[in-house]
Amino acid sequence: MKLIALTLMKSPGESVGRLGQAVREAVESVDKEQITVESHSSDTCSVIEVNGVLPRFQLDNRADALYKKVADALADWIVNEEEEQLIRALVAKEFDYKEESDVRSILNYCRHMIQMESAEEAMEQTALRRKYKIAEAAYAYLQENTELNLDGFMRFRLRAYREELHELAEYAIDEFLMDQQYQEFISLLKYFVYIQEAKIPLAHLIHKGGNEFVLLNDRMEPIDTSGNDATLTVEMLERDINFEDVIVSTLISVSPQQIYIHTRDPEVQVIQTITQIFENRVQLCKYCRLCQTLDRSAASDYNKG
Repeated sequence: MKLIALTLMKSPGESVGRLGQAVREAVESVDKEQITVESHSSDTCSVIEVNGVLPRFQLDNRADALYKKVADALADWIVNEEEEQLIRALVAKEFDYKEESDVRSILNYCRHMIQMESAEEAMEQTALRRKYKIAEAAYAYLQENTELNLDGFMRFRLRAYREELHELAEYAIDEFLMDQQYQEFISLLKYFVYIQEAKIPLAHLIHKGGNEFVLLNDRMEPIDTSGNDATLTVEMLERDINFEDVIVSTLISVSPQQIYIHTRDPEVQVIQTITQIFENRVQLCKYCRLCQTLDRSAASDYNKG
Protein backbone atom coordinates (compact mmCIF):
# COMPACT_ATOMS: atom_id res chain seq x y z
CA MET A 1 0.00 0.00 0.00
CA LYS A 2 1.64 3.24 -1.18
CA LEU A 3 1.61 5.92 1.52
CA ILE A 4 4.07 8.50 0.13
CA ALA A 5 6.03 8.80 -3.13
CA LEU A 6 8.72 11.49 -3.35
CA THR A 7 9.98 12.24 -6.86
CA LEU A 8 13.23 14.12 -7.55
CA MET A 9 14.30 15.20 -11.02
CA LYS A 10 18.00 14.91 -11.89
CA SER A 11 19.31 15.23 -8.32
CA PRO A 12 22.78 13.77 -7.64
CA GLY A 13 22.69 10.15 -6.54
CA GLU A 14 24.49 10.85 -3.25
CA SER A 15 21.98 13.56 -2.37
CA VAL A 16 19.05 11.25 -3.15
CA GLY A 17 20.69 8.57 -1.02
CA ARG A 18 20.91 10.94 1.93
CA LEU A 19 17.24 11.87 1.55
CA GLY A 20 16.30 8.19 1.30
CA GLN A 21 18.22 7.45 4.50
CA ALA A 22 16.61 10.39 6.31
CA VAL A 23 13.13 9.24 5.22
CA ARG A 24 13.94 5.67 6.30
CA GLU A 25 15.01 6.86 9.77
CA ALA A 26 11.87 9.00 10.02
CA VAL A 27 9.67 6.05 9.09
CA GLU A 28 11.43 3.66 11.47
CA SER A 29 10.84 6.08 14.33
CA VAL A 30 7.09 5.59 13.70
CA ASP A 31 6.90 1.88 12.76
CA LYS A 32 9.78 -0.51 11.99
CA GLU A 33 7.61 -3.52 11.22
CA GLN A 34 4.74 -2.51 8.95
CA ILE A 35 6.13 0.43 6.93
CA THR A 36 8.95 0.09 4.38
CA VAL A 37 10.99 2.56 2.31
CA GLU A 38 12.18 1.77 -1.23
CA SER A 39 14.16 3.87 -3.70
CA HIS A 40 14.11 3.67 -7.51
CA SER A 41 16.22 5.68 -9.97
CA SER A 42 16.23 6.19 -13.73
CA ASP A 43 18.06 8.51 -16.11
CA THR A 44 15.52 11.27 -15.55
CA CYS A 45 14.33 10.96 -11.94
CA SER A 46 14.52 9.21 -8.60
CA VAL A 47 11.55 8.03 -6.52
CA ILE A 48 11.49 7.29 -2.79
CA GLU A 49 8.41 5.27 -1.83
CA VAL A 50 6.98 4.77 1.64
CA ASN A 51 4.70 1.70 1.68
CA GLY A 52 2.52 0.00 4.25
CA VAL A 53 2.98 -3.80 4.47
CA LEU A 54 -0.32 -5.53 3.82
CA PRO A 55 -2.43 -7.20 5.10
CA ARG A 56 -1.47 -6.21 8.63
CA PHE A 57 -0.84 -2.50 8.04
CA GLN A 58 -3.60 -0.04 8.83
CA LEU A 59 -3.30 3.74 8.44
CA ASP A 60 -4.52 4.57 11.91
CA ASN A 61 -3.37 7.23 14.36
CA ARG A 62 0.23 6.69 13.21
CA ALA A 63 -0.47 8.55 9.96
CA ASP A 64 -0.14 11.99 11.55
CA ALA A 65 3.18 11.10 13.17
CA LEU A 66 4.41 9.61 9.88
CA TYR A 67 3.60 12.75 7.89
CA LYS A 68 5.27 14.98 10.49
CA LYS A 69 8.43 12.89 10.63
CA VAL A 70 8.77 12.72 6.85
CA ALA A 71 8.03 16.45 6.54
CA ASP A 72 10.80 17.20 9.07
CA ALA A 73 13.21 14.99 7.13
CA LEU A 74 12.32 16.81 3.90
CA ALA A 75 12.85 20.20 5.57
CA ASP A 76 16.32 19.20 6.81
CA TRP A 77 17.25 17.83 3.38
CA ILE A 78 16.09 20.95 1.50
CA VAL A 79 18.01 23.27 3.84
CA ASN A 80 21.19 21.15 3.83
CA GLU A 81 21.19 19.94 0.21
CA GLU A 82 19.18 22.37 -1.91
CA GLU A 83 19.30 25.76 -0.18
CA GLU A 84 22.58 26.87 -1.73
CA GLN A 85 21.36 26.05 -5.25
CA LEU A 86 18.13 27.93 -4.60
CA ILE A 87 20.11 30.98 -3.48
CA ARG A 88 22.40 30.67 -6.51
CA ALA A 89 19.36 30.70 -8.81
CA LEU A 90 17.98 33.77 -7.00
CA VAL A 91 21.27 35.64 -7.34
CA ALA A 92 21.57 34.83 -11.04
CA LYS A 93 17.96 35.32 -12.14
CA GLU A 94 16.40 37.89 -9.82
CA PHE A 95 19.51 40.00 -9.10
CA ASP A 96 21.09 39.47 -12.54
CA TYR A 97 24.58 38.40 -11.46
CA LYS A 98 26.02 36.36 -14.30
CA GLU A 99 29.75 36.27 -13.50
CA GLU A 100 30.58 33.05 -11.68
CA SER A 101 33.16 34.79 -9.48
CA ASP A 102 30.54 37.30 -8.29
CA VAL A 103 28.01 34.54 -7.62
CA ARG A 104 30.59 32.56 -5.62
CA SER A 105 31.48 35.63 -3.56
CA ILE A 106 27.82 36.34 -2.77
CA LEU A 107 27.28 32.68 -1.83
CA ASN A 108 30.25 32.95 0.55
CA TYR A 109 28.53 35.87 2.29
CA CYS A 110 25.36 33.78 2.53
CA ARG A 111 27.29 30.87 4.02
CA HIS A 112 28.93 33.20 6.53
CA MET A 113 25.55 34.57 7.62
CA ILE A 114 24.09 31.06 7.87
CA GLN A 115 27.06 30.01 10.04
CA MET A 116 26.45 33.05 12.22
CA GLU A 117 22.82 31.97 12.52
CA SER A 118 23.94 28.58 13.76
CA ALA A 119 26.41 30.08 16.24
CA GLU A 120 24.27 32.81 17.77
CA GLU A 121 21.22 31.92 19.82
CA ALA A 122 19.14 34.85 18.57
CA MET A 123 19.99 34.19 14.94
CA GLU A 124 19.53 30.44 15.36
CA GLN A 125 15.81 31.07 15.56
CA THR A 126 15.95 32.40 11.99
CA ALA A 127 17.47 29.15 10.69
CA LEU A 128 14.96 27.09 12.64
CA ARG A 129 12.14 29.23 11.28
CA ARG A 130 13.21 28.46 7.71
CA LYS A 131 13.09 24.72 8.43
CA TYR A 132 9.74 25.09 10.17
CA LYS A 133 8.22 26.84 7.15
CA ILE A 134 9.27 23.97 4.89
CA ALA A 135 8.15 21.26 7.32
CA GLU A 136 4.79 22.94 7.84
CA ALA A 137 4.14 23.15 4.08
CA ALA A 138 5.27 19.55 3.50
CA TYR A 139 3.12 18.23 6.35
CA ALA A 140 0.03 20.02 5.01
CA TYR A 141 0.70 18.67 1.51
CA LEU A 142 1.23 15.05 2.63
CA GLN A 143 -2.03 15.05 4.53
CA GLU A 144 -3.84 15.57 1.23
CA ASN A 145 -1.58 13.86 -1.34
CA THR A 146 0.50 10.69 -1.63
CA GLU A 147 2.58 11.95 -4.62
CA LEU A 148 5.06 14.79 -3.99
CA ASN A 149 7.29 16.10 -6.77
CA LEU A 150 10.06 17.89 -4.86
CA ASP A 151 11.05 20.23 -7.70
CA GLY A 152 7.50 21.44 -8.12
CA PHE A 153 7.00 21.56 -4.36
CA MET A 154 10.05 23.81 -3.87
CA ARG A 155 9.04 26.06 -6.74
CA PHE A 156 5.33 26.52 -6.03
CA ARG A 157 4.63 25.54 -2.42
CA LEU A 158 7.43 27.26 -0.48
CA ARG A 159 6.68 30.93 -1.11
CA ALA A 160 7.36 32.05 2.50
CA TYR A 161 10.63 30.12 2.58
CA ARG A 162 11.76 31.48 -0.79
CA GLU A 163 10.94 35.03 0.35
CA GLU A 164 13.26 34.51 3.31
CA LEU A 165 16.00 33.25 1.00
CA HIS A 166 15.42 36.35 -1.14
CA GLU A 167 16.05 38.55 1.92
CA LEU A 168 19.18 36.55 2.76
CA ALA A 169 20.50 36.95 -0.80
CA GLU A 170 19.66 40.65 -0.77
CA TYR A 171 21.58 41.20 2.44
CA ALA A 172 24.55 39.18 1.14
CA ILE A 173 24.62 41.28 -2.05
CA ASP A 174 24.67 44.48 0.05
CA GLU A 175 27.67 43.10 1.95
CA PHE A 176 29.33 42.08 -1.32
CA LEU A 177 28.90 45.57 -2.81
CA MET A 178 30.20 47.26 0.34
CA ASP A 179 33.25 45.02 0.31
CA GLN A 180 33.85 45.87 -3.35
CA GLN A 181 33.70 49.58 -2.55
CA TYR A 182 36.05 49.08 0.39
CA GLN A 183 38.58 47.21 -1.75
CA GLU A 184 38.43 49.95 -4.40
CA PHE A 185 39.01 52.52 -1.66
CA ILE A 186 42.00 50.55 -0.35
CA SER A 187 43.46 50.21 -3.86
CA LEU A 188 43.24 53.95 -4.43
CA LEU A 189 44.93 54.72 -1.12
CA LYS A 190 47.68 52.19 -1.90
CA TYR A 191 48.26 54.08 -5.14
CA PHE A 192 48.57 57.38 -3.24
CA VAL A 193 51.16 55.79 -0.95
CA TYR A 194 53.04 54.31 -3.91
CA ILE A 195 53.45 57.61 -5.79
CA GLN A 196 54.38 59.63 -2.69
CA GLU A 197 57.94 60.07 -1.52
CA ALA A 198 58.57 59.50 2.17
CA LYS A 199 58.49 62.76 4.19
CA ILE A 200 59.64 61.39 7.53
CA PRO A 201 61.74 58.31 8.28
CA LEU A 202 59.61 56.77 10.96
CA ALA A 203 56.25 56.98 12.76
CA HIS A 204 54.99 55.17 15.84
CA LEU A 205 51.26 54.51 15.91
CA ILE A 206 50.33 53.71 19.49
CA HIS A 207 47.01 51.99 20.11
CA LYS A 208 45.98 52.83 23.66
CA GLY A 209 42.78 50.79 23.41
CA GLY A 210 39.40 51.13 21.75
CA ASN A 211 39.44 54.05 19.28
CA GLU A 212 42.27 55.88 21.05
CA PHE A 213 45.50 56.24 19.04
CA VAL A 214 48.61 58.42 19.39
CA LEU A 215 51.00 59.19 16.51
CA LEU A 216 54.67 59.89 17.38
CA ASN A 217 57.78 60.54 15.28
CA ASP A 218 61.17 58.81 15.54
CA ARG A 219 62.06 61.00 18.57
CA MET A 220 58.87 59.83 20.31
CA GLU A 221 57.32 63.28 19.95
CA PRO A 222 53.74 63.92 18.78
CA ILE A 223 53.69 64.48 15.03
CA ASP A 224 52.55 67.96 14.09
CA THR A 225 50.00 67.68 11.29
CA SER A 226 49.03 71.36 11.27
CA GLY A 227 51.00 71.93 8.09
CA ASN A 228 49.35 68.99 6.36
CA ASP A 229 45.80 68.66 5.17
CA ALA A 230 45.05 65.54 7.18
CA THR A 231 41.56 65.19 5.78
CA LEU A 232 42.43 65.85 2.17
CA THR A 233 42.36 62.19 1.17
CA VAL A 234 39.06 61.66 2.91
CA GLU A 235 37.48 64.63 1.19
CA MET A 236 38.81 63.54 -2.18
CA LEU A 237 37.15 60.16 -1.78
CA GLU A 238 33.90 61.71 -0.49
CA ARG A 239 33.67 59.41 2.51
CA ASP A 240 32.04 60.18 5.84
CA ILE A 241 34.86 61.06 8.23
CA ASN A 242 35.41 58.67 11.15
CA PHE A 243 38.36 57.95 13.38
CA GLU A 244 39.70 55.28 11.01
CA ASP A 245 39.65 57.69 8.04
CA VAL A 246 41.43 60.38 10.06
CA ILE A 247 44.24 58.04 11.14
CA VAL A 248 44.76 56.69 7.63
CA SER A 249 44.58 60.15 6.08
CA THR A 250 47.06 61.53 8.60
CA LEU A 251 49.54 58.74 7.91
CA ILE A 252 49.25 59.35 4.17
CA SER A 253 49.80 63.08 4.73
CA VAL A 254 52.96 62.68 6.82
CA SER A 255 54.11 59.77 4.60
CA PRO A 256 56.48 57.80 6.89
CA GLN A 257 59.10 55.52 5.39
CA GLN A 258 58.37 53.04 8.17
CA ILE A 259 55.40 52.67 10.52
CA TYR A 260 55.66 50.83 13.82
CA ILE A 261 52.29 49.90 15.23
CA HIS A 262 52.19 49.25 18.97
CA THR A 263 49.03 47.38 19.90
CA ARG A 264 47.73 44.59 22.06
CA ASP A 265 44.94 43.97 19.53
CA PRO A 266 46.31 43.70 15.95
CA GLU A 267 42.94 42.48 14.60
CA VAL A 268 41.33 45.92 15.04
CA GLN A 269 39.90 47.02 11.66
CA VAL A 270 41.90 50.26 11.40
CA ILE A 271 45.17 48.37 11.96
CA GLN A 272 44.21 45.83 9.32
CA THR A 273 43.42 48.70 6.94
CA ILE A 274 46.75 50.46 7.56
CA THR A 275 48.60 47.18 7.01
CA GLN A 276 46.79 46.69 3.69
CA ILE A 277 47.53 50.22 2.48
CA PHE A 278 51.17 50.62 3.58
CA GLU A 279 52.10 46.95 3.11
CA ASN A 280 55.85 46.42 3.69
CA ARG A 281 56.24 49.81 5.35
CA VAL A 282 54.30 48.52 8.36
CA GLN A 283 55.80 46.57 11.23
CA LEU A 284 53.68 45.30 14.10
CA CYS A 285 55.52 45.58 17.37
CA LYS A 286 55.37 42.36 19.33
CA TYR A 287 56.26 43.83 22.70
CA CYS A 288 58.81 46.59 23.30
CA ARG A 289 59.65 48.95 26.18
CA LEU A 290 57.07 51.42 24.89
CA CYS A 291 54.42 48.70 25.06
CA GLN A 292 55.48 47.89 28.64
CA THR A 293 55.11 51.56 29.54
CA LEU A 294 51.65 51.63 27.94
CA ASP A 295 50.60 48.55 29.91
CA ARG A 296 51.83 50.09 33.17
CA SER A 297 50.00 53.34 32.33
CA ALA A 298 46.79 51.47 31.52
CA ALA A 299 47.02 49.52 34.79
CA SER A 300 47.62 52.75 36.72
CA ASP A 301 44.57 54.40 35.09
CA TYR A 302 42.47 51.35 35.89
CA ASN A 303 43.52 51.37 39.56
CA LYS A 304 42.73 55.08 39.82
CA GLY A 305 39.27 54.48 38.39
